Amino acid sequence: MKKIIPFVSDSNEDTIALWLSYLGNKMTDYQIVLFENLTLEQKLSADVAIVANPNPADIAQLKNLIWVQSLWAGVEKLLQDVPDASFDIVRMVDLSLADTMAQSVLAWTLYLHKNMALYKQQQDSKIWKQHREVAPEDKNIAILGLGNLGLASALKLKVNGFNVLGWGRSKKEIQGVTTYHGTLGLNQILRVADIVVCLLPLTPETNNLLDKRKLDLLSSNASIINFARAAIIDYKYLLEKIENSELSHAVLDVFDSEPLSEKSALWADPNITILPHISAPTNMKSAASITAKHINDFYTLGKKPKFIDKLKGY
Repeated sequence: MKKIIPFVSDSNEDTIALWLSYLGNKMTDYQIVLFENLTLEQKLSADVAIVANPNPADIAQLKNLIWVQSLWAGVEKLLQDVPDASFDIVRMVDLSLADTMAQSVLAWTLYLHKNMALYKQQQDSKIWKQHREVAPEDKNIAILGLGNLGLASALKLKVNGFNVLGWGRSKKEIQGVTTYHGTLGLNQILRVADIVVCLLPLTPETNNLLDKRKLDLLSSNASIINFARAAIIDYKYLLEKIENSELSHAVLDVFDSEPLSEKSALWADPNITILPHISAPTNMKSAASITAKHINDFYTLGKKPKFIDKLKGY
């Protein structure tokens, strides 16, 4: 009899069906079973589960879990929903995800660098006007967060000629990239940034990191790209800064509540670009392969994959 691996998700039926198909194709030695279809005995015997936006009440019924494999890179919601989890949490670390994010960072950096939003506004008003464009090497792109996603994005921008700066909580060395760290370093990088790209995980330390004081360090010509989590930036004050022409533009892909409410004031400002959480979608095929390897290594070799530090949140 094949080992049963619970799949716990509150995603829609079509998404769940796709995940089950990809996971099933990669894990032929195991039986992936949707939580709703598990028997009581199967719930109690499960020591590993695969999760994607799981209902905390469902997770609570899997009382003997040793670890869970999240299909997302960000696991702060899972930590929030199950704060006293006795099991370890493995986040999705996928090189293809880093490549996808780096492409998005480059694309939307170019969007700002090439004044695309401004030219679209001019088209809407039938205005024919050219604007000065500086060379990429004269544009300071500040990457906040130098993990896998940040590193890939920094290198992608560097290859395309931009002057890349990077910031993290601890000191890091990246060839060709000027790096900063700590509170002092964050203040320094924000003061010189033309475009700030936020790729930080959401943790107690990064929650509201870019508050009023930090946003006030940016020049009026600076722009922000947030591909991380909404709670890292004070959106209310960000909107105020943009409305007062104290910031140039913001590209926002993440929000406290998604989909973004039609009543949100963020929609109306022409200097804010709203994206529907598209910067780095999980690649189901590669994620299924990674999940299959982790679970197979655990059962055949007794090797547990690298899990997150629950206190740090990543």
